[in-house]
Amino acid sequence: MRTLLVANPKGGSGKTTLATNIAGYLANRNERVVLWDLDRQRSALKWLEARPGNLPRIAPFNSKQEENLGGVSWLVLDSPAGLHGKGLTRLLKLADKVVVPVQPSIFDMEATRDFMRVLSEAKAVRKQNTLVSMVGMRVDPRTRASSHLETFLGEFDLPVLAYLRNTQIYVNSAFEGSSIFDLPENIARRDLEQWAPLLEWIED
Repeated sequence: MRTLLVANPKGGSGKTTLATNIAGYLANRNERVVLWDLDRQRSALKWLEARPGNLPRIAPFNSKQEENLGGVSWLVLDSPAGLHGKGLTRLLKLADKVVVPVQPSIFDMEATRDFMRVLSEAKAVRKQNTLVSMVGMRVDPRTRASSHLETFLGEFDLPVLAYLRNTQIYVNSAFEGSSIFDLPENIARRDLEQWAPLLEWIED
């Protein structure tokens, strides 16, 4: 089983959007996927509850359940806001890879800067047992904020694998319990292209 952690202590950074769509992609690849929602709002679990039965199955998991993970290909963790200390250390020990979503706002970038410092000092990351990448979320390339985000992400010696555009396609698909990978290709083509480098890194 491979484990992927989506993490950023800043609330509203796009963690659940990223985690649910990653889970949706893997499920569409005929992988057996478990989604672990660690956030108090349980948004990812609510998304799973709304997921139509005709779409590739994604199983729920949380810390209060005894889930048999035998035969599971992927465990995707949607981490809580405020993740730090022992909670972060515990999840990093579980994770093979970590994806850090960042929005183009001064508040998100400053919160992420502190988090990246802590993350870089974590034993699992320092020893490269856990690999880390970054993703720009809700990005409009025509704005100054986008330029600031690109400069900010360049501060870190880490791969920046995608800049995902600010579009209602994520909002609308989430209402239906689906991911963009469950949509007809002609509807999501532009967004699927943006995801390609991130998906290659996840599966590598």
